[in-house]
Amino acid sequence: MLGNLLIFLAVSSDSHLHTPMYFFLSILSMADIGFTSTTIPKMILDIQTHSRVISYAGCLIQLSFFIVFGCLDNALLTVMAYDRFIAICYPLQYLVIMNPRLCSLLVLASFLISLLDTQLHCLLMSQLSFCTNVEIPHFFCDPAQLLKLACNDTSTNNLLIYVIGVIFGGVPLSGIIFSYYKIVSSILRVPSSGGRYKAFVTCGSHLSVVCLFYGTGLGVYLSSTVSLSLKEGTVASVVYTMVTPMLNPFIYSLRNRDIKRALQSLLNRTA
Repeated sequence: MLGNLLIFLAVSSDSHLHTPMYFFLSILSMADIGFTSTTIPKMILDIQTHSRVISYAGCLIQLSFFIVFGCLDNALLTVMAYDRFIAICYPLQYLVIMNPRLCSLLVLASFLISLLDTQLHCLLMSQLSFCTNVEIPHFFCDPAQLLKLACNDTSTNNLLIYVIGVIFGGVPLSGIIFSYYKIVSSILRVPSSGGRYKAFVTCGSHLSVVCLFYGTGLGVYLSSTVSLSLKEGTVASVVYTMVTPMLNPFIYSLRNRDIKRALQSLLNRTA
């Protein structure tokens, strides 16, 4: 939370970082804060109080925020891939295309898509019937675990969950892959090796975050469908919900001189 908050404050306070790329990065940092805050405080409270209880309404609320921030992360990474595509493939038109109005509309569209995804998941979960006391073998209300604990038939719900996952997860991932396909094709046509290196460095941080986000996310869902061990699925979820949002600030700050300069200036003003 501290790392993502520092990035948000650094981008907001430094006028040199008021560009589309850093604007999207600051929104991504806030989404990571919300994503982490959805599950970790409740988990810490359960460990300290030894009272691992959550109400039905509380479970749906946690599920809603978990999905909305997770989907927002997904959408923002796609928007950032589009931003890098325009910056490298159409550099002379970049400021014209990625104007403040379009950037705001892209963030708004990402948020609305996340809300739609959340509403669909909550609607499906609200149709399920559970026993009076149900033990969730997880540290948060995971949709896959809730489907396994339902008393009624969940075959239709499982099918709809996979369809929603393909639409809201597969389509953005396809957009990212297509963007980087065009980016790599454009970079390979650059005659100088220095120009190619500079272009690759521009995309390096975002590509690292994409690989980390989708790699751990796919690991969670593959482990839940292939592996029978609940412990392995829980460990994968810890990486997905805690480690990935924690590493994002390090990836962007350690590999970016502008961010490091802004952070240093922010810390100096604070001191």
